[in-house]
Amino acid sequence: MSRIGKKPIPLPPGVKYKVEGNTVLVEGPRGKVSALVAEGITLKASDGHLLVERESDRYAAVHGLTRALVHNAVHGVTQGWARELDIVGIGYRAEMKGKGTVVFTLGYSHPIEFPLPTGIEVAIDPKQTHLTVSGIDRQKVGQVAADMRALRKPDPYKNKGIRYTNERLKKKAGKTGAK
Repeated sequence: MSRIGKKPIPLPPGVKYKVEGNTVLVEGPRGKVSALVAEGITLKASDGHLLVERESDRYAAVHGLTRALVHNAVHGVTQGWARELDIVGIGYRAEMKGKGTVVFTLGYSHPIEFPLPTGIEVAIDPKQTHLTVSGIDRQKVGQVAADMRALRKPDPYKNKGIRYTNERLKKKAGKTGAK
């Protein structure tokens, strides 16, 4: 039996869910998020918790996955998700242009305009080197943060670039340092 799949999902007050076919729509104070429910998996509510159950062991592979997706949706509509990025390098910075565009200056010959998808917000600190990407859909938040990081990946030789706040880099020695 799946250890993750057996865990009940706490349903805070004000959170509603509705199963339609193979998707579940979770609605809460921050908005609505839909998650996929795999074939053979059912959702049952009991005393403030949501239980994810499977028909048979044939669906064991997707039991924990479905529970995790529904839990991420419930967490997103109540508390939200956030990823933090740091920009390291002389002259490297980010700034907001209007409401839905982030402009990066990353040492290229031109600034890079990054349009934000709907449902994603970015907060930039006053130093312009720390970004917080937030939203209610965990997958979308993670993808936007990964796309921003890919604009200038961290360089292992100079330690410059865009990295996650908790990311640790192993600095490599250059040609002269290698013996």
